[in-house]
Amino acid sequence: MTAQLTPHGAEKVRLRGLAALRTPAPAKATAVLVPGYTGSKEDFAPLLDGLADGGFRAVAIDLPGQFESPGPPDEEAYLPSALGAVVAGLISDIDGPVVLLGHSFGGLVARAAVLAGAPVAGLTLLDSGPGELPAGARRQALGAGEPVLRQSGLDEVYRVREQVSARSPLWATVPADLKNFLRLRFLASSPAGLLGMARGLRTEPDRVDELAASGVPTLVVAGELDDAWSVPCQREMAARLGAPFEVIPGAAHSPNTENPAALLRVLLAAWREWLA
Repeated sequence: MTAQLTPHGAEKVRLRGLAALRTPAPAKATAVLVPGYTGSKEDFAPLLDGLADGGFRAVAIDLPGQFESPGPPDEEAYLPSALGAVVAGLISDIDGPVVLLGHSFGGLVARAAVLAGAPVAGLTLLDSGPGELPAGARRQALGAGEPVLRQSGLDEVYRVREQVSARSPLWATVPADLKNFLRLRFLASSPAGLLGMARGLRTEPDRVDELAASGVPTLVVAGELDDAWSVPCQREMAARLGAPFEVIPGAAHSPNTENPAALLRVLLAAWREWLA
């Protein structure tokens, strides 16, 4: 299991102050990839070379406050609408057609970017939802983590997080170098960013009708075992958008690391159709 440490041919760059991984040009279009809560550009490492081979220049970013991107101290700056404006600005600097993908919380941000006027040929919502995160273990973890973060800081939050992860037999199969990366990434996060994004996950309104009215072609993709927004919830969102809905087998909340080959096939087919 290499996941975020998957080797690739992308270079590390800064775009509007944001850390990014960018595959070499030329390409017929650019794919901008937005990670989820506590994520980073490396979450898309398994896709980068495949996207480049498929004719797309991939640009995977760290949102403000994530890993290697600095961010402001104001928690309000990390709500989806505010971050969407940042992503829209980045997209406006890119020449040629752009397809935009947002994973989980990044889907809420990517949607906000489109609603802010980002010039995109299409939007992919990957394991994201119509609004706030529904009741369940992930939402409970957000609520439990906030007071720990405010009172004790990032180190204590991650210590608790590792204790919870250790209850799963799968955690024992994660290589030491990947565990080290995940810890390093989390501890590099902005506390204000984590708090603001968590608030967004618990308060974001349903904006599906606004997105449908935008006319931007949309694709909704879910891992078959997603435990954040349920698969039926995402299927209903796709129906409201008049969008295709695809389920990735052998994946839960992160098909980009859990079954990237199947996800890549779905993405390339849809994106090529948008650009045809």
